[in-house]
Order: sequence, then C-alpha cells, then structure tokens
Amino acid sequence: MDPHTQTTETFDQNARRALVDPQLRSALRKLTVTFGERRAQAIASVDDWEGLRESARAIKDETLAHLDKYLADFADKAERAGAQIHWADDGKDVCELIIRLLQERGAKRVVKSKSMATEEIHLNAALEAAGITPVETDLGEWIIQLAHETPSHIVVPAIHKSKKQIADLFVEKLGIEPTDDVDKLTSAARRILRQRFAEADAGISGVNFGVAETGSILILENEGNIRLTTGLPKIHIALMGIEKVIPRFADLDVFLKLLPRSGTGQRLTAYQSIITGTKKNPGDEGPEEVHIILMDNGRSRMLAHPVTRQSLACIRCGACLNACPVYQQIGGHAYGSVYPGPIGAVITPQLIGITKAAQLPYASSLCGACREVCPVKIDIPELLLHLRAQIAEGTAITTGAPVKRKALESFAFRLYAFAWSRPALYELGGRILRVLQRPAVKDGRIGKVGKLMSKLLPPLGAWTAWRDARPLAPQSFREIWRANYVPQAVQPAAAMGSQHDR
Repeated sequence: MDPHTQTTETFDQNARRALVDPQLRSALRKLTVTFGERRAQAIASVDDWEGLRESARAIKDETLAHLDKYLADFADKAERAGAQIHWADDGKDVCELIIRLLQERGAKRVVKSKSMATEEIHLNAALEAAGITPVETDLGEWIIQLAHETPSHIVVPAIHKSKKQIADLFVEKLGIEPTDDVDKLTSAARRILRQRFAEADAGISGVNFGVAETGSILILENEGNIRLTTGLPKIHIALMGIEKVIPRFADLDVFLKLLPRSGTGQRLTAYQSIITGTKKNPGDEGPEEVHIILMDNGRSRMLAHPVTRQSLACIRCGACLNACPVYQQIGGHAYGSVYPGPIGAVITPQLIGITKAAQLPYASSLCGACREVCPVKIDIPELLLHLRAQIAEGTAITTGAPVKRKALESFAFRLYAFAWSRPALYELGGRILRVLQRPAVKDGRIGKVGKLMSKLLPPLGAWTAWRDARPLAPQSFREIWRANYVPQAVQPAAAMGSQHDR
C-alpha cells in the first residue's frame, strides 16, 4: 500500500495490511534482533549505564524547566559566533522562511541531510512547490525520496525495503545496469550524490543538540554526507526544535555515550560535527552564512503540562521502536506519521491534534519495554495513558486539575454507586443480568454480540468485538452460601448453661 495514503486516522487498517506483508515482517525481525544484540553489547562497555540515564534525564529536566533562559543564551552565543537566528511558530512559518532565504540568494539546488524535523513539516514538498530541488543525501533517505515514500524508522528510514527492491529502484530511477551487487549499488549512489554536493547552492540539516553555553550545534552521522551538506555550499540552514538545546558543552559527554548505543548499538557514531557560527577567514572551510531556525510547532503545548513535558526529552535514538512489540509487527508506515513507534504514538497526537491521531495512543500493550530502553527515561506508558484519558474524556487535559467527566458517564457512575451500595438492589441487578445474558451465552462464553445487543449494551459490544466475555455464574456467592453453608442457629448461652446444670 502507498505510504502516502496511510494516515494516523487509518492506523487500524494500516496495521492489518502490515501484518500480512512477509517482506516487511522479515525486515523487522532482522532489525530488532540485530539492533537489540548490538545495543546490549554496547551498553556492557559502560560502567554505570543507569547513572548515565539518570544524568541525561536530570539535564533534560533542568533544561525544560528553564527553556526560555537556555534558548535565549543559545541564540545570543550563536549570533556572536556569526550565525543568524530565526524563530518559527509552526511548520508553515519554517517552510516560508527557508524558501524566502533561498530565493533571496538565488538558490535553486539544495542538498539535505537526514532530519526528522524537516520530515515533520514536509519541507521537501514545500521546496518543490516553490521550484527548488531538494536532494536527500543520507543513503536511506535518498532511497525513500527516489521511491516517493516516507521513512519507516527514525534511524534507518528504508528498513522496510529489500536489496532487490532497492536494486530495481536504482535501475528505474538512475538508469544503471541491473545488478544486486551491494558495492555496485553503493558506488552508483556515491557517484550521483557527489555530483549533487558539487552543484548545491545551499545545504539544509537538522540538529541533534544545541549548546547554550557556546552557541554550537552538534550533528551526528555515519556516512559523512552531513559534513558535505554543511561544509561545501555557501549557505547552511539548520532546523532545530526548541527542545534540542542543552545547557553546557560538557553535557554532550553524557548524550554522546547514550544516543549511539541506544540507537544503533555503536559506541560512537562515525562523525560528530560541531558547528559554531560561520568560518572566520575567507580561506577557511565552511559556509559563508549559517542560519539556525528555532522551531516550536506544538512543542510549547507539550511543555505546559508536567506529564507531556517529558515528551520533549526525546533525543530521537529510535530505541523504543526496536523494543516495541507493536512496532516489531507492523513497522513505521502503519502509524501514518513521520514519528512511528511508541514515541510517535505520544508525540504525533500532540503535534497534529488528538482528534486526527486518536488511534495511536492505543497502539501499545503498555508492557513498558519502551520505558526500559529509553536513554533519557521517558515514561512512555504514562504518556500513553494520559493521552488515552484525553481521548476518553473528549477534552484536552492542559492542567493538573481533576478530569471532568461527561454528563452521561457521570450519571452512569452515580447510578452504579447507588445500586451497588445497596445489597437488595445489588442482588436484584444480578438476577436481571443473568436473565438478559442468556441469548448471548454460547458454550459457556459470551462471544461477539450482534448489532442490537451492541446498541443496547455498548460496553459489552466493544469488549466482545475482540475477545470473549465470561458470563455471570448461575448463582451468586451469597445465594450459594445461604443455600448450603449457613450454620445452624446457636442456642442462647443462658439456656445452654441451665441445661448443663441439670
């Protein structure tokens, strides 16, 4: 199925289609096993892994509690180093700003490094509509771009494709001779992308971390394409979510130990590019202009509530995807969002609105595997339950105040409390329900009920749509006790005493 037709609102259908895709299931098995084994080995090389996780969470909590201060510090230091800082409220603002910057400089050809933030706002589509040609330079992202698809994983975007599918794609799109030789396929990609680097008027990247202390940005990669994207063109535009800032340069030591090990099972990524402003001398390497765009796009809403705030601690490692039993079965496209898996199930509803993504918070068994592997200790199950409460209540929970129930639900619970706190009514209710359940009971179970019963008893219909229900027993415990186990009346003590005396 075309990933573009899979949306957050069709998650249920998307998941069912994914479950019968043998190629996808095979790829996902290899991914989760390989990354799981690598992660375990990489973690074993760290003396105090849990201590690192605690430190990372403490840094993120401190930053988010004082985000305004650290963003101001970052912007000030970055501008002093020669970078130009721009602020954007949402994705539309970002796209318009980037297009304006490129058009004012006559830039028509753009190279891009892998960036979840640019995927989040659909930047490529906006650039193409404006007559600007963006070329993804991360190999996985480039494959996805050639196929006109969306990423299926945060770290490995083309994980759902087989070697044969990629080979066929290269033959069709690049005009190379048919081959399934990995070296030849890689060589063809390298040859074409190098030409794109040489021709580029501007480079666009994401940001892994922005350091408030120095105004630097850090970008991690394994292919070297980011260094070419940010270093060769005269203009470098970096898109950074406001949550990416951290206070101190020394804090990078913590995150550089956590992120690669959690994401790909590496001790360190192949390249760590730290960029601080523009080049200082004309003969130096690097761009003449560096533009850093600080994007909100719904992040301030997450920041406002103590539960959803922890969503902003995410460092986009993808570990929760690899550990999630749901993602392992259906992959990323089923979520209909650029952010799949457990973290996508909590971030996406907050970015695009709970109404459009109401199915995603239920795409979890609440087993807690995501929480166990998260390098910054985000309590994803708590977030999922929080969002489920929003959906059930039909209202956004933006404060710590108690949730207000719907009028009908409130009436139902009052009626329940009234009846079930009075023994006579409780017993009468049990007898009535035993009579009403008879048409639905078959072989000692209540299976999927018909439409009429679903309308009369919606909770029963919702439950039995996916699982059997146990019927009420023919007799209640009290009835059985009264009939069989009520002890004989005991004679009064005085009478017993007088009898004994005689």
